[in-house]
Amino acid sequence: MIAAANVAADTAADTNLRIAFWRVDFGARGPGDALAQISAERPHTTAMAQVIARLKPDILVLSGVDYDMGNATLGSMRALIGAQGHELRHIFAPVPNAGVPSGMDLNGDGIIHGPDDAYGYGEFAGARALAVLSRYPFDLDTLRDFTRFPWRDLPNAKLYTGATAKALAQHRLPSKAQVELPVAISDQTVLRLLIYHAGPPVFGFHPDRNQNRNHDETAFWVQLLDGQLPYPPPKRPFVLIGGSNLDPFDGDGIHTAMRDLLDHPALQDPQPSSLGGAAQRDPAHLGPPQLDTVNWDEPQGNLRVSYVLPSVDVVVTGAGVWWPLPSDDDAQLLSQTQTRHKPVWVDLSFRARPV
Repeated sequence: MIAAANVAADTAADTNLRIAFWRVDFGARGPGDALAQISAERPHTTAMAQVIARLKPDILVLSGVDYDMGNATLGSMRALIGAQGHELRHIFAPVPNAGVPSGMDLNGDGIIHGPDDAYGYGEFAGARALAVLSRYPFDLDTLRDFTRFPWRDLPNAKLYTGATAKALAQHRLPSKAQVELPVAISDQTVLRLLIYHAGPPVFGFHPDRNQNRNHDETAFWVQLLDGQLPYPPPKRPFVLIGGSNLDPFDGDGIHTAMRDLLDHPALQDPQPSSLGGAAQRDPAHLGPPQLDTVNWDEPQGNLRVSYVLPSVDVVVTGAGVWWPLPSDDDAQLLSQTQTRHKPVWVDLSFRARPV
């Protein structure tokens, strides 16, 4: 969206684009395994590429793609998507915390080198990280990377029971990565992607560490938007995109963190929905089923945990969750991807409009 001060500058230069987020998982057993699966065009990886090609995003954020320094895994995924007829020329993968050893017993189970002792949970360095594919180039010179932000430095951080000063001196807040990635949509418009993926609130040995961390990974963005961190708030237009592992009402976790983000005055919630989710209503749930983005097994059931939230100045022209009804031909294709998570997309129009 062109800034209000420039409304009269260029009313004819409209740009429409689709931004999507999808949590995929190759189930990699070690470094290079995901790359091998993609290169071999295993049925589930090909199905992922086919879903993406049908969705036709202009900018796609994926969670669950293993990181490697040369972007070989992500590059192979781009090629597989291209083979299905959808080209996404530009790729970016932030260096993650996932699986990076901390050298400390962060979760208090007496083991120093367990997957939950890494800076972010992971069986190996770079496991199930974040990746971005785009038709538009990135402005990496103005990238802001918050991935090493210390958890203890978040105002009113919840931290966790038994946390030692030594552990907190090293403990990073993001489970995977948290970045502000500028995308050059046109000569006049730079769209900033606020990207993250929080760890699940309940898992592992420690009673409250992961629950509190999950809360604070989302609370970080609220505080950034409010100007409460040692960084200026992001310039508009922007889109907050990723997985919070947190439903506003149902399942595990401290739901107020997600509600605070959805209610933030700098953001709008297009409420992407699907017929497939609406058809699976859980009478025990408070949240609307059509907004759910994952069909987890009991006890948590279906939840809304993936989000694409544009800044309030952006014109939203459409939104949805790619979750077809069981009778739809696309339902079988989605099941072949072997991920329970559904792609979430929002269509945006960047055009001048009256304030």
